[in-house]
Amino acid sequence: MQSKPYINPYLAGALLGVVLFSAFALTHSGLGASGAISRIQVAATASVAQSHVDRVGYFAAVGGGDRHALDHSSVMMLIGTFAGGLVSAWRNRRLKVEVCKGPQISNTTRLALALVGGVLMGFGARFARGCTSGQALSGGAVLSAGSWVFMFAVFGGAYLVAWFVRKLWN
Repeated sequence: MQSKPYINPYLAGALLGVVLFSAFALTHSGLGASGAISRIQVAATASVAQSHVDRVGYFAAVGGGDRHALDHSSVMMLIGTFAGGLVSAWRNRRLKVEVCKGPQISNTTRLALALVGGVLMGFGARFARGCTSGQALSGGAVLSAGSWVFMFAVFGGAYLVAWFVRKLWN
């Protein structure tokens, strides 16, 4: 069976704006995933070493003492985003496991580069106090200067790196 066509990008952008506004109205925070992922990491650490979580200030603020790291709207939003994407891909006949790559690169190299890129983005997200979705969408929507600088840096860095790895996709 053939997959359904994608939604009009202008309509998708408008719908994303409605979702972002709704997130601000309902949760008093914007969209983003890195905070939820940090909370999941703190919860996992607390399940095996609660005393460590209680001693580290950054961890303790989220899951120390009687605080529950997973008791936050961002965690539910992350789960809902994943589940919604999964259901959407299934309903539109796009759900499949694949490695997208060019002919000049092996699956192993592609996956290794994706892992390195993900680790760098994860570190950068914590360093910048938010992931690209949180910085670009939520921070950009409230005209945060740091968010705009972050996004220009992301796009500039992507263009610089793309020149060096473009041959892998040809």
